Amino acid sequence: MRSIRPSVTVRRRGGARRPRTASSALAAVALVSALALTATACGPGDDDADAKPSASAAAAGDGGLKIPDNLREKLKEHGIDIDKWKNGAWKNWDKDDWLREADEFINPIIKGLWNADRMRRAKDPDRAVDSDDIAGDQGVTDPTPAPVKAQAVPPKYHVNAATAGKVFFDSPEGTMVCSATVVQDPAHPGKSNLVWTAGHCVHAGKKGGWYRNIAFVPSYNDAGRSADELQGATRDEVAPYGVWWGDWAQTSQQWIEQGGATGGQGAPYDFAVIHVTPEKDTGKSLEEIVGSALPVDFDAPAVPQVHSITATGYPAAPPYDGQLLYQCQDKPGRLSVTADDPTMYRIGCTMTGGSSGGGWVTTGADGKPALVSNTSIGPETSGWLAGPRLGAVAKEVYDSVSEKFAGQ
Repeated sequence: MRSIRPSVTVRRRGGARRPRTASSALAAVALVSALALTATACGPGDDDADAKPSASAAAAGDGGLKIPDNLREKLKEHGIDIDKWKNGAWKNWDKDDWLREADEFINPIIKGLWNADRMRRAKDPDRAVDSDDIAGDQGVTDPTPAPVKAQAVPPKYHVNAATAGKVFFDSPEGTMVCSATVVQDPAHPGKSNLVWTAGHCVHAGKKGGWYRNIAFVPSYNDAGRSADELQGATRDEVAPYGVWWGDWAQTSQQWIEQGGATGGQGAPYDFAVIHVTPEKDTGKSLEEIVGSALPVDFDAPAVPQVHSITATGYPAAPPYDGQLLYQCQDKPGRLSVTADDPTMYRIGCTMTGGSSGGGWVTTGADGKPALVSNTSIGPETSGWLAGPRLGAVAKEVYDSVSEKFAGQ
């Protein structure tokens, strides 16, 4: 059994918090979006040597921005020296530092870091374990579903799957990707900046910390070009609706304390919400830019009552290459990881790594599409996917992010 990991290796930094209050089920990472830095170097194994300083950064005169001393000191309290960070210090994954106890993580925007070539070359780490990692019979595990062949979403993706996109991030293993979905924000009707994805797309779980340089690209490769056709593509061609940096993200405390790189540990709580801000500000929200956002159903019908679920994502592990958007539609069954954890949805689907975090959608009580889960895990040989059934913990994560930005 393997976690359907991001197809790009990215990291985030931070540490698990100790349980303290009713809100201890949440784990948050604060990202400072007001700082626009210039990508000036590439690390070992990176293919982003062509990242150029942005026009706005170059205008600062010294290759960077003038940052108030008080803000610079605040960043230093979180272990970040801006001058070092923009020149590649974010690639330092010292274990003790990465795993340190921290409630917040500062993640400055690095303009130009996510260029077309760096996004295109993001790969799947392909980690797997034996299927014995999943409990075989807790009384609520249905027979393994028959594989459902993933169908390519017709371009343009903005027309046929407007809320879908890719999450890019950096990890100790390199540059990675996940899939994600634009969701509604109750605090900002019609103007949401919220993205739903998997917990393992923002945090490494019990043996790691927060990933870094997390950014969302809606309708990635909107025209559905092949990998060969994307050679030499501009960033506007692969990201026509912009690059949106995470300025806050939360996942469940259960994922942080239990989540593993492979297998089903923490999978029933493997979800996250990211609040994003545009690298290039247009004065419009993400929802306004893409033209849509899905509601999230935290009280979806029990598995036997769900007639059909559609999973969407950008699979990157073979036989896929991560450049094209796919969907699987199937009637879900039940998968129990452990007797004490909530039962997960499971569907037949041939999508592979890189589809992690992609939204699972069904028809809501009002007859309209609603997000009820996200891709979390699947077997080593593909054939099916499982996602958490969203409940009280997921709603607390979602509400907390919404409320944090309610007055902004």
